[in-house]
Amino acid sequence: MDDFDNFYGRNESDGVSSSEKSEANSTQTINPQHSDSFYSYSYVNQGESRKHTPYDEPKKREKKSFGQAVLKCIAFALIFGLVSGGIFSGVVRITGANTKVKTVYYGNKESRGVESTATNTTTKLVTDVSGIVSNVMPSIVAITNTSEKEINGFFGQNQSQQERSSGSGIIIGQDEEQLLIVTNNHVVKDADSITVSFIDNKTAKATVKGTSPSSDLAIVSVDISSLGSSTLSAIKVAVMGNSTTLKVGEPTIAIGNALGYGQSVTTGVVSAVNRKVTVEDVTCSVIQTDAAINPGNSGGALLNTKGEVIGINSSKYADAEVEGIGFAIPISDAQPIIDKLITKKAVDAKDQAYLGIYGVDVSDDVSAVYKMPVGIYVTQLVSNLAAEEAGIRAGDVITKFNGEVIKTMEDLQEQLQYCKAGDKVTITVQRSEKGQYKAIDMKVKLSKATDKKN
Repeated sequence: MDDFDNFYGRNESDGVSSSEKSEANSTQTINPQHSDSFYSYSYVNQGESRKHTPYDEPKKREKKSFGQAVLKCIAFALIFGLVSGGIFSGVVRITGANTKVKTVYYGNKESRGVESTATNTTTKLVTDVSGIVSNVMPSIVAITNTSEKEINGFFGQNQSQQERSSGSGIIIGQDEEQLLIVTNNHVVKDADSITVSFIDNKTAKATVKGTSPSSDLAIVSVDISSLGSSTLSAIKVAVMGNSTTLKVGEPTIAIGNALGYGQSVTTGVVSAVNRKVTVEDVTCSVIQTDAAINPGNSGGALLNTKGEVIGINSSKYADAEVEGIGFAIPISDAQPIIDKLITKKAVDAKDQAYLGIYGVDVSDDVSAVYKMPVGIYVTQLVSNLAAEEAGIRAGDVITKFNGEVIKTMEDLQEQLQYCKAGDKVTITVQRSEKGQYKAIDMKVKLSKATDKKN
């Protein structure tokens, strides 16, 4: 910080000897380059100096009457006004000039140039969001995902290890039996158990009601009977806003379980709308904001200044050279998917549908090595059942089910549990043709699970 000291007037060596400085100080002119203070510039004497002594006698002035001076000024002003007025009138009469003055305001609608950025709308500056936060915080929950993960042991053997991850969720509704919470699909993916923590720090077990991997959305439910009266009186249902009318520069508030430490709040603005972002081979149109969205914020709420949910926090762009780029799923895009997930019901086992394939998962690593699409590689078909009759072949890679991204056999089973035998669905497969994979949509009438022959 020494550079700042120099700027504010610290003396620097200028190579002038002490005798030269003494000689220079004998004059009244101050050189700003050699000034001892930043403020010395205000006192620079630009004119030629003259030395005065107390013995210099002042010049004698002629005494004049004050009244005479005033009369002279008035007479001069009258004469000047009459002369200038006469000249102006003569010019107007001779030239026919229009005396009406027209003022040109640059940038308004009357101007023929490019419009200015000036606006007559009232600007609302939001500096204190504590009232909004206190009202909305009871509708935000923390979610803990517990799963088992297989790892390689020290001696090469496989070991099972419990793994926990944290996220957030938004309470969007309830009925007589359950509380409904929306979150990101990646928050609850592969969960063996899910725990929800509420505003009063009470926890409850939750179950996944439905997921949409292609939009990174999921609905989890909590039984009302598992919640105490104090929790039920403390929590609230969030109010949904409208993300289609968002404008760049609008204030935003993000609430979520950052880093798993508990609920926290960050603020910012809408940095951009309709951004196309691809995460894990899923491309979404999202809201970009500079409100900090950190690990654990996923599934939390992005709010406007009315306290309405305008987005579901999803991800952030992390890089050593990047700051303030977070993304949220627009609530207007998410709403119809949420409604569909809420109404989804698993069918009875006796009516459950069956596709009729055997397959293996093509992970990201396998895809990179073998240049194959991520999905389910079909190794074998069950004769005379849905997949074979629709024209699916061994060697195809299933990547979507009714538009939902499919990466694993588990993803496929999750979609099939909501389908009845006889339902018609669209399955997207990637088929290799001359060394290149091409997407094909297949119309499939699902078979009964009981039709499977062992």
